[in-house]
Amino acid sequence: MGTSTVPDTPNAASGLPGHSRRPPGRRNAVDPVKALMHRHRELCERAVDPLEIAAGLEAHGLTDRTATRFRHRDVFSLAEEMYARRTREGEPAPQSTPAERSGARAGWAVLALVPGALCAATVTGLRFTEGRAHLAVAATGTLAVALGLRAAVRHGPLGAVQRTTNGTRAWTCWLIAYALFGDGLLSAALSGGPDDPWPPATAPVLALALSCAPAAWCAHLFMARARRGLAASRGLKEFAVSVRPLLLGVFALFLCALGALLAVCGAALDESPAYAGAGALGALLLLARLLTARGFTRAPAVVLGAAGAAEVTATATVFAARLPGCSFLGTPVETVAYAWGPGAVPALVCGAGALVLLIHATRTLTRASAHAAPDGAP
Repeated sequence: MGTSTVPDTPNAASGLPGHSRRPPGRRNAVDPVKALMHRHRELCERAVDPLEIAAGLEAHGLTDRTATRFRHRDVFSLAEEMYARRTREGEPAPQSTPAERSGARAGWAVLALVPGALCAATVTGLRFTEGRAHLAVAATGTLAVALGLRAAVRHGPLGAVQRTTNGTRAWTCWLIAYALFGDGLLSAALSGGPDDPWPPATAPVLALALSCAPAAWCAHLFMARARRGLAASRGLKEFAVSVRPLLLGVFALFLCALGALLAVCGAALDESPAYAGAGALGALLLLARLLTARGFTRAPAVVLGAAGAAEVTATATVFAARLPGCSFLGTPVETVAYAWGPGAVPALVCGAGALVLLIHATRTLTRASAHAAPDGAP
């Protein structure tokens, strides 16, 4: 009688301290961005800016469309919030100073000149030696150029995080060796030889060795401009559209530099510059290295192997055609060589490979994930 009824429910709305006034439906709400940061904790910890987080998210398959599920209009704004939250929780990752970047740039710039300098010294030594001394200079110079080339492509913008396979290195060496001896061997084989040693094509190989320097600078220019485009873009598609003409422009710039080197070396050594064959090979090697340096190693390995195998097959069919009843085997190579010269074979093979890699590069190197490394990185 006269007593009030006490409810059985907990006093969640009683106003006592320690009790929440939020509706039950929001009490256990999950922060989607926080869950995403936990899922990509290593990416957030090592990132030096929001752009690296955006590139990492894109590499894991997150697009502008899926970013809307995390209440953001695109991947870039989502990455900015993730980076801001990380810096509030701990110290930001140390950035490389301009002095460190300039010192590293000077280092790889000098290394890029080493293969060309060593190759020029070797060619000069071969011009003034004979007999055993000639062979000694050739062997020593080949080893020195190979070591210099290895150092040039392992540092700076041409350096790769993942090491190339032995097969890729072997096919690359074969392609360069064919540029040195292949046209002469094929020409001698088509005429019934070889009966005597044929002279190597030193001018194209010297130009290719000298082109290591412009290749490194073109790669640096591409990565630096792409990094700036990544900072200015507000969407993955916008970034891809802005980087694609940059890639084509840098590729054309390298071809112009290689063409000038071929002309100079051909005139200096009084040899054919082999614009088509050496130019196609230079384009193939540049694109393969650009892709490898950004972590895309499978396509360059396959294309370089296919190009090398095609050159081996082309030379082998000419000799196989001498067997009784097998003359038809050499018909394709003979037709091409008689129409455009022996240099047309490597030009067609390497040109086709370069075209395949160029198409592949316009799809892969225009992704934000391909430029995740900071500017200070090689």
